[in-house]
Amino acid sequence: MTLIHPKRPLFSTWWMGLCTVLIWHGAMALPANAQTVTAIPSGAPDLPLAVLKALHQAQVPPSALSIVITPLPAADASGKPAEAQPPRLSHRPQTASNPASVMKLFTTYAGLSLLGPDHVWHNRVYADGPVLGGVLQGNLIVRGSGDPKLVMERLQDLLGQVVAAGVREVQGDIVLDRSVFDVRERSEPFDDEPLRPYNVAPDGLLLNFKAVVYKFTPDAASGQVQVRFEPPLAGMDAPTQLPASTAPCNDWRSQLKADFSQPLQVRFSGSYPKRCGEREWPVAYPEPEHYAPRVMQAMWLAAGGRLTGQVRYGLHPASARLLVDAPSLPLAEVIQDINKFSNNVMAQQLFLTLSSELGAPGRFEASRLRLLQWWRKALPGQEEPVLDNGSGLSRTERSTAASLTALLQAAHASPHAQAFVKSLSQAGIDGTTARLKERNPQSPVIGNAWLKTGSLRDVVSVAGYVQGQSGQRYTVVAIVNHPNGNQARPALDQLLEWAVRDQNKPGQTSASSQRQRQ
Repeated sequence: MTLIHPKRPLFSTWWMGLCTVLIWHGAMALPANAQTVTAIPSGAPDLPLAVLKALHQAQVPPSALSIVITPLPAADASGKPAEAQPPRLSHRPQTASNPASVMKLFTTYAGLSLLGPDHVWHNRVYADGPVLGGVLQGNLIVRGSGDPKLVMERLQDLLGQVVAAGVREVQGDIVLDRSVFDVRERSEPFDDEPLRPYNVAPDGLLLNFKAVVYKFTPDAASGQVQVRFEPPLAGMDAPTQLPASTAPCNDWRSQLKADFSQPLQVRFSGSYPKRCGEREWPVAYPEPEHYAPRVMQAMWLAAGGRLTGQVRYGLHPASARLLVDAPSLPLAEVIQDINKFSNNVMAQQLFLTLSSELGAPGRFEASRLRLLQWWRKALPGQEEPVLDNGSGLSRTERSTAASLTALLQAAHASPHAQAFVKSLSQAGIDGTTARLKERNPQSPVIGNAWLKTGSLRDVVSVAGYVQGQSGQRYTVVAIVNHPNGNQARPALDQLLEWAVRDQNKPGQTSASSQRQRQ
């Protein structure tokens, strides 16, 4: 299998495609704040002219935008940060807004602070009975830890370790214990796109993000399109070939005419445009409760194991003997997927871990309380965020631009600064900001900003760090809440360019900075 990164041998090629889909968060209904912009408004002289023009073009009023751009304090001779500097630009900094996926910054920095960058989740397998001649006379228990990234390759390795420990046949059941979290599947998806992977709910034993990835590969020799899916699911039936078409590669998914109404009998009654080349389509499994048992059964058999009983959910008995203890990837690596690719379910797994690692099952309410306790101690006097599930895939989560700025400044001065900044998308290069280079190949922001983006139907946001041409580095936070919010992305691009083209030298006065705004 092709690897994404030589230092990460357990990531399959579909991961990048899945992450790309995960960033499209769906719809959010905010109170209407529609205000027609008929001219560039004069009521926001503090905003750069290019930003005002872009807002006008998007028909978004300045009153829908919150911004804070603040210099990062330089270190003094002893290495300690100097005194905080006033903002270079501030517009409605204390307005509480929904920042969408920028909320993940609270979860990931709290995770680094409370758990540490080297924190790992322990996936454990137990035997409830003796093993004689490779046969387990009892149940095999797989106990989940809340691991945010127990993907197919790592599950395959875990089961390989079970076989290496001497178990080749289970004369009982395979029991899946996910009691580390106390959460339930949503009764309704976040929006009307239940099969989008961003709608996957967290799970104490989250396997492969509860997603099936379909891969379509045109075969010039046969004139057909080869269809594969992963991971394997017991009882799953899907076409292995499709007719190729000469249609343009526009909205190719709809051309497939997919039918997922029967989860074990997926059908594609359409065709696939050969102009698309090879493509992948990650789809959330329609019956999430049945996903882990079906994947576990298929992969146990693929590993050469045999099973007399069934795969079912249950609890780990205290008398069971530990066979395998397989640690997860370290937190410092996990948060790179959470922030760079805006992975919602991974963020929620980490958020629930803030309470589960204290000993009781992880619950959203307990994690909210713990994060807010940490906030009050780490950033006293700063307005508290309004938390829901810690991912930003929420209609209720809120923060001010001032609070996000305080978090970014604190994170940059902390011992975890390197891990935190490394988790952010480098503008125009990777993650959710990679397409900046397509929108504006000559943008000075490319390679000079480390950002977390957010997007819902009525929200567009960005927060992170920008390197100015003067040598000064800044924290940048910008949030738009408006029905036309997603049309305001060019305004945020202009704002980032303005921040990079600072022209100031470190240490200039805020009065000098004011003159740079026009």
